[in-house]
Order: sequence, then C-alpha cells, then structure tokens
Amino acid sequence: MSTSQYKDQRVGIFIDIQNLYHSAKNLYRGRVNYKELVKNLVYGRKLIRTMAYVVKSEGLLDEEAEVAREKEGKEAAFFEALENAGIELRVKDIQVYPGGMKKADWDVGLAIDAVRMAPMLDVIILVTGDGDFIPLVEYLKWGMGRQVEVAAFDKSTSAKLKEVADHFISIDKIPKIIIKK
Repeated sequence: MSTSQYKDQRVGIFIDIQNLYHSAKNLYRGRVNYKELVKNLVYGRKLIRTMAYVVKSEGLLDEEAEVAREKEGKEAAFFEALENAGIELRVKDIQVYPGGMKKADWDVGLAIDAVRMAPMLDVIILVTGDGDFIPLVEYLKWGMGRQVEVAAFDKSTSAKLKEVADHFISIDKIPKIIIKK
C-alpha cells in the first residue's frame, strides 16, 4: 500500500478489457483473473463501482455460423465470469464497415464514465496501458482534484501514462493474476 492510500478512500475502477485481454494473451499466453485483480486494486479501501468495457462480437457476417456460435458461447461465459466477479459491464457491438473493416473502441465511453463518477470518488483506477488516456488522467488529477492510479502490464503500458498517474500498479507482480490456458 502506498502512503497515499487510506481505508476510507472511495474507489472506482474502470477496466479496458480489450487492452488487458490482448496484453495477457500476447505477453503471457493466458488470461486475467479479474476477481483477484479487483481485490488487489481495492486493497482494503471502499469500492464504489467497478466497470468493465467490453465489445460483443455477435453478428459478424464473415464467420461461418458454427464458428460464430462457438465464439458467442465463450464470449457469454467470459461476460458472466466478469459479472460474477462483481464487475458491471458496459457492452457494445463491434462495428463492421463496408469493405470488412472492424472497429471496437470504448475509450470515449470509459473517459465519460470516469469523469461523470469522479465527484463521488476519491481515487479513480484506470486499468489500461493505453496512452490515449493521458489527457483523461491529467484532467481527473488537475481539473477535478482526484487521485488517479493506473494498473496494467508493465511491458505493454505507455511510459508517459505511467509518468502522469499518481501511482502505477504493475499487475504483472500480483500473485495469481494470470490464468494459463
């Protein structure tokens, strides 16, 4: 626990699932134990809300029907596991553009939710390594007077994001955080 953490702090956690999923898969060939992650991030403080931002791949037209059904089943089980860990899901469908380009992005939604909830929180924990969140961190700190912690895999986190956060938590160092496939 850092010296800036107190048991009466109200904490909100905002998880960029795509960022964490791909980092865990590419760095460790595993997946994240979200229940353990939340427990370690809260660290005895008052958890107000945990939100995860996910993209539903349902409805992709370029996959064979059987493959799509299997993927939807795994996706539903994953979403259910997140909810069972006490995480509130924000879900959106993947966007498929003419020509086949796919886009799945929750950056603006996560940022808006963090700003909207900031008045009810003392600490905002962003679980992402994405440097696109630097302006959000700076606004929450300097514009709203909140403590901002960033939690992500050390190797896949923007150096500048680590620098602007009040505290960086390397989730690589949390025991039992990676579940091997």
